[in-house]
Amino acid sequence: MTIENAFLRRLDDARAPLLADGAMGTMLNARGVAFSTCFDALNLSDPAAVAEVHRAYLDAGSDIILTNTFGANRFKLAEHGLEDRVGEINRAGVALARRVVLAVFRDVLVAGDVGPLGVRLAPYGRVQSAQAREAFLQQIGALVEGQPDLIVVETLTDLEESLAAVQAAREATDLPVVASMTFTRDDRTLLGDAPAVVARRLSEEGVDVIGVNCSGGPVQLLRILEQMRAAAPDARFWVKPNAGFPEQVAGRIRYPATPEYFGEYTWAFRKAGASVVGGCCGTTPAHIAAMRAAIRAGEPVETRILSEPSVVHAVGVDIAPDQLGSRRTGSWQGRRCCVRRART
Repeated sequence: MTIENAFLRRLDDARAPLLADGAMGTMLNARGVAFSTCFDALNLSDPAAVAEVHRAYLDAGSDIILTNTFGANRFKLAEHGLEDRVGEINRAGVALARRVVLAVFRDVLVAGDVGPLGVRLAPYGRVQSAQAREAFLQQIGALVEGQPDLIVVETLTDLEESLAAVQAAREATDLPVVASMTFTRDDRTLLGDAPAVVARRLSEEGVDVIGVNCSGGPVQLLRILEQMRAAAPDARFWVKPNAGFPEQVAGRIRYPATPEYFGEYTWAFRKAGASVVGGCCGTTPAHIAAMRAAIRAGEPVETRILSEPSVVHAVGVDIAPDQLGSRRTGSWQGRRCCVRRART
């Protein structure tokens, strides 16, 4: 059996969803790493810090961890003068995740993580689709050299950019490909595409798993997931919400959804069609542990969401005013919030 078939069969055979990890940026920042740092370069300069985050999610019960390579493409690395180290950083990201997985003696999958390029594609910007595809191909090719189990293209707001990334992935490898989009408060991508349109286009492109991540938290992503599944009923789905929209509390940006709140949504996501669940910006190992506890408890007779989100005080995230609402990077949170898989 090939790696691809083993992964997809695992999704199809499981009665419960597979559990992915949560935010990388939140946890690195909590460990003292400034948002001005190139998080991806830590694979080379401070691998222990990245490994500690990976291990925390594995200890919380993750079945899948994403490599620390969300911004490791030539455009984003150029902001740090590292555009000539694309291959090195991506290969190191896979190797680092793989080493941590080997230490836990569990069947955990390593996903090569690919985020948005951080530039606008034509006609809204100067980067042509062919240039975007070439940049994605360079990054994904390097990830594949490290031998991940699957490729995850995530947190994109431009459907055409997502399709370019998927095409690059198909050119680079026969590994399974997840394509995950993010949405604004009005349940549209930043360029105005509805969830049904996104799901149909990605399904037509032949992605193995259609995803939705980041955005406004569990309640919004459950609603979007239901729309996506209605448009592509035969598809597999991946959902990793933020811990809600960030809120400013006492001069700090914090996220409102508690671990318990995430735990309550685990089976609701499954019932709506998700094969993989996890967390994005603002989530921590505690959120993932709560989802693992819900999975272990088994599907409830009746799925009910009992609690309301409350502000999370365990991890605060400092975000300057000009880092919110930025459209330059293709993410509603802006570069610092979504610097690593948008998962601050």
